[in-house]
Amino acid sequence: MNKLSFLLALLATLHLPVAHGTESLEPKMWGLSYSLRSAQVIYPNSTATNSVEDVLPLVYYDNDGWLFLEGLVAGIRFYNKGDWQISAIASYQFFDVPADNQNEFRGNALNLGPQVKYRLSPVSDLDFEILNDQDGRYHANLIGSYRWHNNKWTVAPYAKLRWKTADFNNYYYGLGIDTPGSGYDVTFGADVRYHVTSNFYLFGSAYMLILDQNTADISTINSQTQSVVTLGLGLFNDQRKQQQRRLKAKPYLRLAYGWASTSSLGEIVTTDAEFDSYNNRSLSLFYGYPLSDTLLGAPIPLYLTPGLIYHFNSEVQASFPEYVIAVKGFYTIKWPLRWRLGFGSGLSYSTHINYIEQQEMDLNGYVPSRFMAYLDVTLDLNLGDLFHAKPIDDLWLGAGVQHRSGIYETSSAFGRIKGGSNYVTAYLQYHF
Repeated sequence: MNKLSFLLALLATLHLPVAHGTESLEPKMWGLSYSLRSAQVIYPNSTATNSVEDVLPLVYYDNDGWLFLEGLVAGIRFYNKGDWQISAIASYQFFDVPADNQNEFRGNALNLGPQVKYRLSPVSDLDFEILNDQDGRYHANLIGSYRWHNNKWTVAPYAKLRWKTADFNNYYYGLGIDTPGSGYDVTFGADVRYHVTSNFYLFGSAYMLILDQNTADISTINSQTQSVVTLGLGLFNDQRKQQQRRLKAKPYLRLAYGWASTSSLGEIVTTDAEFDSYNNRSLSLFYGYPLSDTLLGAPIPLYLTPGLIYHFNSEVQASFPEYVIAVKGFYTIKWPLRWRLGFGSGLSYSTHINYIEQQEMDLNGYVPSRFMAYLDVTLDLNLGDLFHAKPIDDLWLGAGVQHRSGIYETSSAFGRIKGGSNYVTAYLQYHF
C-alpha cells in the first residue's frame, strides 16, 4: 500500500468524534468545493501549450480536534496548545506538464511530513514543514500567512520559502534529464473567499512561484516564474455565525452490498442498468458524522462520510479495498411515509483497478488511475414508518449507486482520463 492509500485509509477508518443527536455541535468549519485551476507550463514542449487546467472536488473539515481536511492538505494534530500546533500533514502537489502528457507521465505527488505552526497573532501564522513525496524526495517550507475578513470577504495573503533537495529538484524540474542539484524557490500568493448567501461561497486564489537562477537556467525550464490561478465555488458553513449550533442530525452507519454495472450513472438512475456478466461484487461500510441540519436554508442534513469498500474476488479480479471520503446530504419526502434522496460527492482511492474500469481504460487507451472523483446517489425509505414500529424508527432501507469517475479528462489528479465504474447497491442505514 503506498502513502496515498495509507492516508485515505486513515481518514476512512480512524474514529471521528462521536456525536449523539441533539447533543452534537456543528463543526467550526466544513465544506465541499469544485474548483478550476489554471497553471502556466514552464517546461519546453512540442505543442506550444502555455497552460494546463484541472478540475478537482475538495473536502473540508476542522473542529479543532485531531483531524483536519483543508482541500489539498489533510492532517492529524498531535499538539495544539497556546500559540503552538504540531501536526503530521499530507499535501497534494501538482506537476504541471502539458495535458497531453499527463496520462502517461504521472508526476503529481502526495507529500507527507511534520508541520509546526506558530500563531503570531489571532490572524497570522508562521508554519515550518519538512515533507517528502512517495519516493522519498524531500523539501522544506517556511510559510508566513495573514487573514483579513469582514461580513462578506476573506483575504489571506501568504509568502513561502521552499528549499529542495537535489533528488527533488532534479526530478520535478530537471525531469531526470538535467541536474540542477539542490535549490530554493519563493512563492507569493493570496486566497480570497466571497460569501454569496447562506452556505454558498465563491473563492479564488493566485500565486507566483519564482525559481532560483541555477534551476531556471537548466534546459528543461523555459521560465523562471510560474503563475497559477484557481477559481471555484463551494458549500461551506456560514462563517458569519460565530456560535456553533446544536444539531438534530444523528450519526449513522451504512452497510451496503453492491453489484458492478456496465451501464453509465445516468442509465442506472433511470432504471436502465445492465450488470457485469462476471458478477463482480462489493461490501461497504460508511460512517456519517453530522455537519449541519440545513443546506442553503433547506432541511437537508449534511454529513462527512468516510467509507471502506471491499471488492470481492471473481474470475477476472482479485479482492481489494477501496477508501472514500465525501460529504453527503439527504432530502426527506414525507409521502405516504418518509423517503429520502441522498447525494454525496468526494474522493476515492482504490488499491487496485476494478475489472469494469480496466476494460474501459484498455478500450480508450488510457493508463488507469487509482485516485478518482466519487459520487454516491441513494434512495431509501424509513422502516419504522413502513412497519409502524417505533423501535426501528432510525433504520432505513435503500438502494444506490457508488460511482468513480475521471471527470471527462479534466483533471491530472485523476490521470487525465474519462470513464470509471459503477456499483449498484442495496443497504441498511442506522442512525444512532
